[in-house]
Amino acid sequence: MNLVIYAIPFFALAIVLELIYGWVKQRNTYRLNDSVSSLFLGVLSQAQRFVTLGVGGVIYLLITDHFSTPLMDPRHWFTWVLAMVFYDFCYYWMHRMGHERTILWAAHVAHHQSEDYNLTTALRQTSTGFLLGWVFFVPMYMLGIPAEVVVTVGSINLIYQFWVHTEHIPKLGFYEWFFVTPSNHRAHHAQNNLYMDCNYGGLFIIWDRLFGTFQEERKDEPAVFGIRGALKSWSPVKALTHVYVDMAQDSRDTALWRDKLRVWVARTGWRPADVALENPRAKTDLSDFKRYDPKMSRSVSLYCFFQLVAVVLLLGAMQSAELAYWHGVAGWSMLLATAVITALWMEGRAASALQYWELLRLGALGLLLLLFWSKGASLSALSPALVYAGLNAAFLLFWLRPEPLRQSKVAS
Repeated sequence: MNLVIYAIPFFALAIVLELIYGWVKQRNTYRLNDSVSSLFLGVLSQAQRFVTLGVGGVIYLLITDHFSTPLMDPRHWFTWVLAMVFYDFCYYWMHRMGHERTILWAAHVAHHQSEDYNLTTALRQTSTGFLLGWVFFVPMYMLGIPAEVVVTVGSINLIYQFWVHTEHIPKLGFYEWFFVTPSNHRAHHAQNNLYMDCNYGGLFIIWDRLFGTFQEERKDEPAVFGIRGALKSWSPVKALTHVYVDMAQDSRDTALWRDKLRVWVARTGWRPADVALENPRAKTDLSDFKRYDPKMSRSVSLYCFFQLVAVVLLLGAMQSAELAYWHGVAGWSMLLATAVITALWMEGRAASALQYWELLRLGALGLLLLLFWSKGASLSALSPALVYAGLNAAFLLFWLRPEPLRQSKVAS
């Protein structure tokens, strides 16, 4: 059972409480643009199952039918304890390789792009991890652990990781020796030299202590969050694909055939010598670090928050309905289009140009609603989407100004 769906209301409540706590303590760790960007990526991650083909599930069936030991009893406590510990061991190696091999980093990087560190960062997840992530959990299937147990302990592991994404909880004494905590996970998310490539456990920190990848958070080295090659964009498409694009460009441009192939299996950070010389990529200067923070007007901020609420509600409706495949693809497409265009608003693009894209998006929504109505959907069933379209149009016509926003700037 995937418990993450049931945990979403508690995630939302915890985010609100952390935000209020930060305001009260005069140490707010939230920015609207960064948080909206993270939550859009979380929504798209949950929605990707509507368009992907479940490669991992197919592999699981093949393994359990032909290669695994007899399935363990899911009613026995030992099955669950073994699965919980073994899952985190497999997760450690998936997570570690996700930082040490570029092809895997390409999927994982989205989680590390946020230059803030709060509970919305926990929900900033990839949509491409399904491509190779399943490989690391094959040993669980070969051992005979039932799929429902693997999925359940996996969701528990992911839910546990939510609370460690906060700056407000200090070190927790002896608990730090055995479990992942906010302190040792802050080190994991930092881009400081001291903290690079450390603390990969999901539930247990003991794997890092055993395999030499543990690094304690230090008071004399405050964590600087984000990635060394700063994204400088709120676009979910760029967030999810920029490392894949970089690898493809390097593979295309290098002269040596062995380097064209090596790009795809190399250690993170490696580039063909000729390409690196011709086209060096700038890395973040931590001595003068400034967060990406384009200025937004209040009306644009309100509009972006409105779109976030809309995509969350649409995702909830999609998850609670029995959708045909193409219906799922249509819903996912609307989620993606909304996230992409909202990102352009947050980047300070000219409103006069963005309104044309908004009209195209709303036009596509109107065509979908007309198609659903022609297929027998009732007006009452379509009424939430009609209300959304009306509110969206009202925002564009009466609230958002058509002139360009003022020059963007960054804030430290």
